[in-house]
Amino acid sequence: MTFRVLVRAGVAIGAIAFLAGCAESPRPQSRAYSSPAARPAPSNLTAEAGVFEAYMRRARAIDDQFAGPAEVSQALQAGASHEPRQLEHGMVAYAAVAALQEPRFVAAVRASRNRAELARRLAAEPGLALSLPGGEAAAARASGALITQGEALHAQGLKVKRAAYSVQRQAWSKRSVSDPRGRLARVKQLSAEPYRADAAESARLYSAMAESGRRSGPAGPAVVRGVALAALSVLGEESRGRALMSEPRAGECLRLAKLNLYQCLAAAGPQYEDVFCLGQHAMADTGQCVVDATRPGRMTVRASYRR
Repeated sequence: MTFRVLVRAGVAIGAIAFLAGCAESPRPQSRAYSSPAARPAPSNLTAEAGVFEAYMRRARAIDDQFAGPAEVSQALQAGASHEPRQLEHGMVAYAAVAALQEPRFVAAVRASRNRAELARRLAAEPGLALSLPGGEAAAARASGALITQGEALHAQGLKVKRAAYSVQRQAWSKRSVSDPRGRLARVKQLSAEPYRADAAESARLYSAMAESGRRSGPAGPAVVRGVALAALSVLGEESRGRALMSEPRAGECLRLAKLNLYQCLAAAGPQYEDVFCLGQHAMADTGQCVVDATRPGRMTVRASYRR
């Protein structure tokens, strides 16, 4: 089985000089100010980001050791249980919450003299956020947070994919999937249902960010939108940033990964092929979409599914 996708989207982000007259020089910050716990995001932004973190954590916890069809079925349901559009929004929200951990950036936004004008321009030109003091550092935090999540899911997905071959030593793995139509229908139903993170899962959000590093370099569209959304939330204008949570390139990648999961399952016969579909399309490709969303230029994930 192979899966090759090439999604091209040219994203030009102009460097906008907006520092003069819009923001005052930030004051030195205390060490406590840079702590994730000291930079709480608005509750609705945290909820969106929490959904993203919860799915990524549950999906990468899928073990690559399978002892029977029941374990394959449970793992497949865990890997498929995200609605692509919700995950797209959550990814940008996650980037925004990470950007809010950069104290110099938050201070610069708060110190801006013309807050209404800054909010208007950020909503229309999200790349402006990177021009603010601390903007590039905020973007590095956002990139690091997303890449950490995406790389971990991609790596675990490849382990599960390899298990599709090693598991063939077990007789049960070569038996046909029972009720394949029902199994595909259940996966599609899970993929259409929005997920709601509970309070305990939202609390894990900042712990996950504390484990993420920074990744410098040109920022991709999801990162740019996340940093702009962070600035708008500091300005109390988060509602104006709702449109920024839709990132077309990443959204298309996530939807294509899900579509190819469906196609893979529809063509699968024995149990080990379900393991392959899970590892490659539900996990590795979804993780790669998240990583690629942090980079400018084209997004590549494997496309053209065939058996």
